[in-house]
Amino acid sequence: MHPPELRTRARRLYLAGATVAEAARAVGVSYPTVRHWCKVRPEPKQQGTALRCFRCRADVDKPTDPGQYAYLLGLYLGDGHLVTTVRVPVLRIVCANAWPGLIDACEDAMKSVLAASVQRVQQQGCVTVQSYGRHWPCLLPQHGPGKKHERPIVLANWQREIVAAQPGDFLRGLFHSDGCRFANRVTVRGKKYVYPRYMFTNESADIMGLCQWALDLLGIAWKMNRRNSLSVARREAVAALDRHVGPKS
Repeated sequence: MHPPELRTRARRLYLAGATVAEAARAVGVSYPTVRHWCKVRPEPKQQGTALRCFRCRADVDKPTDPGQYAYLLGLYLGDGHLVTTVRVPVLRIVCANAWPGLIDACEDAMKSVLAASVQRVQQQGCVTVQSYGRHWPCLLPQHGPGKKHERPIVLANWQREIVAAQPGDFLRGLFHSDGCRFANRVTVRGKKYVYPRYMFTNESADIMGLCQWALDLLGIAWKMNRRNSLSVARREAVAALDRHVGPKS
């Protein structure tokens, strides 16, 4: 069985003016199969998450709420895990009990992007917010075996377009998962200073690079204080990031 996104791509090419033969060559599928997709049964039966997956519907090419998608992507890259070895894929994002507002925001984002239902699994010190859906792999193609920092993490072109348009929401997801805002205390020549500061920590150089890219898009100054840790400390930079992220709740 061919994946639904391949059928969608063939139909889009056909509707854009390509012949059946041209669409078949473009997607690498036989002519009879593509003819069936485009002419015999142009509207395949869809149900469940297929109806909500903007990557698989021929009449939808972007999420209903791009900001929520960018936020969920940031959460996933930080504390998320997509299990595809079970019969129905399940997206899981771990949230600390200390931040009930974050737990609610995570559930809201899942529902806005794809989920019909979301479950909360209480564990010691944290809650796993999870949702089952066959089309989560379509929307989070960064999934794969092993830990994220041990494999490449590269956004698809369509994901980069969404993040480029919604960098603040993407950063909010990253900082809500692997970041923090706190009062930094320093002493200089005997005088004590206290000022707000953001920190983002991640072992993946690719994910760290995405955080840097999003900050650059917003013109927010940052610096690496360790190999796996990024700091936003300048007063104007913290104020700018506050407008997009703010403290966890």
